[in-house]
Amino acid sequence: MRAGFPDFRLGNVLATSFTGTLSERHGNAVERIPTPHRLIDWLAVSGLAVDSCTTAQLDLARELRESIHAAATAAAIQEALPAAAVQVINDRSAQGRAAAILTPEGKRRWRLSSASCVEDALSVIAADAISIIAGERDGKLALCASPTCQAAFFDTSQSRTRRWCDMNTCGNRQKKARFHANQRKNSSSAG
Repeated sequence: MRAGFPDFRLGNVLATSFTGTLSERHGNAVERIPTPHRLIDWLAVSGLAVDSCTTAQLDLARELRESIHAAATAAAIQEALPAAAVQVINDRSAQGRAAAILTPEGKRRWRLSSASCVEDALSVIAADAISIIAGERDGKLALCASPTCQAAFFDTSQSRTRRWCDMNTCGNRQKKARFHANQRKNSSSAG
């Protein structure tokens, strides 16, 4: 990873992990793919390694990210999907030439074509978003309970009642805030 950039917040679902490359959307937003090279890094750790990325391709990626976030948010709160977001997701899905391949270990991996690899990678991310927004996978879309985050995430917990996009960041922050509030309340009532 390149030094000087915030860590990636990776999850088990490609599309919602991708939307997490912009976090704290309702607070002090943190852009985790500020440069084309940083998008290359994220794609590599997500199993979609590409050789290069232009500023225009980074713009396409961010447009897809925001479209997935908008559509996933609408789906999570059971509102109509924004037409513009659906169009971007569909366009990116159709524009790529990635192929699913089976590894000797029985896992699915993606093979990108030699030309326009970033577009191929975006196609895979868009197809993943379509799969979760369309309800084709076992789980449910939800929004992080953190008022500054509200990231869309895919809840695959048995009860489907997960509240945080990431327990190690948003959930832990909320638990610490509750703990400190209780400490202050207890010390003010003791004095």
